[in-house]
Amino acid sequence: MFQDFDEVNDPSKGRERVARLREWLAGNQLDGFVVPRSDEHQGEYVPACSERLKWLTGFSGSAGVAIVLANRAVIFVDGRYTLQVRDQSDPDVFTFESLIENPPPKWIKANLGKGARLAFDPWLHTIAEVEALTEAAGKVGAVLAPVEANPIDALWDSRPNPPLEPVEIHPIEFAGELARDKLARLAEAISGDGATHAVLTDPSSLAWAFNIRGADVPHTPLALGFAILAADGSHRLFIDKRKLPIKTKAYLTQLAELRPPSALEDEVASLARSGAKIALDPSLAAERLRMLVTGNGGDVVKAADPARIPRATKNGAEIAGARAAHRRDGAAVAKLLCWLDRKQPGSLDEIAVVRQLEEMRRVTGDETQMPLREVSFATIAGAGPNGAIIHYRVSSETNRRLGDGELFLLDSGGQYQDGTTDITRTVPIGPPTDEMRTRYTLVLKGVIEISMLRFPAGVRGADIDAVARLALWKAGLDYAHGTGHGVGSYLSVHEGPQRIAKTGVEKLLAGMILSNEPGYYKPGSYGIRLENLILVTPAEDLPGGDIAMHAFETLTLAPFDKRLLRTSLLTRDELHWLDEYHARVLREVGPMVGGEVLAWLEAATAPLPRDDKD
Repeated sequence: MFQDFDEVNDPSKGRERVARLREWLAGNQLDGFVVPRSDEHQGEYVPACSERLKWLTGFSGSAGVAIVLANRAVIFVDGRYTLQVRDQSDPDVFTFESLIENPPPKWIKANLGKGARLAFDPWLHTIAEVEALTEAAGKVGAVLAPVEANPIDALWDSRPNPPLEPVEIHPIEFAGELARDKLARLAEAISGDGATHAVLTDPSSLAWAFNIRGADVPHTPLALGFAILAADGSHRLFIDKRKLPIKTKAYLTQLAELRPPSALEDEVASLARSGAKIALDPSLAAERLRMLVTGNGGDVVKAADPARIPRATKNGAEIAGARAAHRRDGAAVAKLLCWLDRKQPGSLDEIAVVRQLEEMRRVTGDETQMPLREVSFATIAGAGPNGAIIHYRVSSETNRRLGDGELFLLDSGGQYQDGTTDITRTVPIGPPTDEMRTRYTLVLKGVIEISMLRFPAGVRGADIDAVARLALWKAGLDYAHGTGHGVGSYLSVHEGPQRIAKTGVEKLLAGMILSNEPGYYKPGSYGIRLENLILVTPAEDLPGGDIAMHAFETLTLAPFDKRLLRTSLLTRDELHWLDEYHARVLREVGPMVGGEVLAWLEAATAPLPRDDKD
């Protein structure tokens, strides 16, 4: 399996580890230290050796930061993790704050005193983050102090070694464009930004630009490394050669000069001294890189990672791969839902379902000669109250049976060489309550409204986020996460910069893939989330219209559970969309299944009644 269920978090160790960190602070005349959940690449998934926040606090979520002072320690998390952080971290050692409502800069202004020295590791914070922290500290007379070596690394007994997983070439039939052509485009973009060089720090950009994939972090096919791209085409790739098989090394040697990661700092400093204008993405590049450039007399050009938008706007081969991956994934999900439907309440637990779904994906992939390469994230399988924990991860300790009268939330995805999938369905285990059915339908209305949306060029995710929430808002309900995140092409299941959220400021462009996943969570009772992946289609003229409009093509293919529907709450257009979608699911997935699964799928996708009775 690509997943395990061992919970290695131990909240009881937080007290002793914080005490050791405070000893280090006192010995270095420092008043506090910032511990983010990030590595040198600022990615969502980090290797085991970079799980510093988890080691210190026990919290294992994908986003968070801790600040440890001499007399207090606080963990900041967003709405996805408000329940999880309290389960995994010792409340007698840590207090908990909202990463959104009271982020570290705001907290610093209220809690640091004049003359305080707050230390941080400049490799683990972006330029923009450090600017915000520095400004906040300066307003109260405090100082942000970079450290040369991270104290957590010295305190961490038996810290894992950095990963050395092999790097493979991503075939052109899936990439859709040769790496040399991508690199030429990026060189032009660097020159257009007024820079001579750009440092790529995001492994997803590295993977896309060089058409390579790896396995250095969980669930995402990334090879950790850096690149310095030059406007004149003289590129340098900083990657451990021990990860490069002979064929991959020979391939990469034709594209860039290969250097070890340990040479990056000296190379950046040398370029800075030579008068280079070095582009750094303030939202991605580590503060340490800015320090190296400015400290050696160079100029920093603040510019977006030149690979981000090209990577996010999928080409024809990537779009074709995504469609194929979702048909295959839909067949696996149909097999799982059919299997689940035939089990009695109380006969299964969460882990059993996770294991079965991964096996269904593996078998379906093998049958279609496109093997499952990984899951795209640890499957979220929440029964009853566990479904209300937005990013719940089942462990042997938390594993719960699927009980009669409960809802079961299943959020999962697969990594195939032709595409990345992510789907959420919520199903009833036994008869649902009227409240469950009403709130499920309100969530589904949000999915459908986004799916039917037409919008002009220039619209951002922030402009349409409310569309998914409208039905819930009318009922006095909401959810504490964004409506959609970007998705890569056999890359990260959470890809930026595109997203549908209140903070989604990137324009939605043709070829971008996003999730569409509103939800509702009742703590202690149940959770509801419904998710499809959607593709932004090219803008087209509409009959009688004045402006060309983009639309969304739904990629995910799996039925929504009709037992949880209140059709009287759906409009005529919403009912029509749902019937058309279900007919498409049967048309595209039906030929890939047979026997009892096909019979189940035919019933699950049958047209809905058209009256007000449900």
